[in-house]
Amino acid sequence: MTTTKPQLLTADDLLRLHSEGVKGELIMGVLHRKVSSGLEHGEIVVNLGAPLHQFVRARRLGRVIGSDTGIQLEHNPDTVREPDLAFISAERMPLDLRERRYAQVVPDLVVEIVSPNDRPLPVFDKAQMWLRHGVRLVWITDPEARTITALTQSGPARTFTETDTLDGGDVLPGFTCPVRDIFEV
Repeated sequence: MTTTKPQLLTADDLLRLHSEGVKGELIMGVLHRKVSSGLEHGEIVVNLGAPLHQFVRARRLGRVIGSDTGIQLEHNPDTVREPDLAFISAERMPLDLRERRYAQVVPDLVVEIVSPNDRPLPVFDKAQMWLRHGVRLVWITDPEARTITALTQSGPARTFTETDTLDGGDVLPGFTCPVRDIFEV
């Protein structure tokens, strides 16, 4: 009995599929389809993305990107992942650089929001994957627990609750946002 290996896709294949309405990520050339995450997820993206964008833009620190932005992490076979939010510093990607394809630069900060259809372990695994590829800070945002857990490449995880103020640590010094505001409707 012979088994056939699935045909591996490239980042260019994924871009073409996206233009045809297929949503997903590539992990080592294999397509992993994504479905919409729901209203609460979208509200959290805006509630955290807006103050993050304002802070970064006012200081010309880099760029803040949203959830449909693919980041190509590996080549041959290709891996393209989509963070829910991310910050890429101007040092990693100059502000005047325009890119129509997937970003080839690893973000400094990634935000992953636990969606209703997510299980905690795969979200944590994805956060660890970002850190292995050079992301300096990952915020796992859990709407059900109403917490944000900050993970770095070194040091213990830190969990922020609704009574806390989230901060940008060494990645975005001076950035703060009340956690309560992130979960408000």
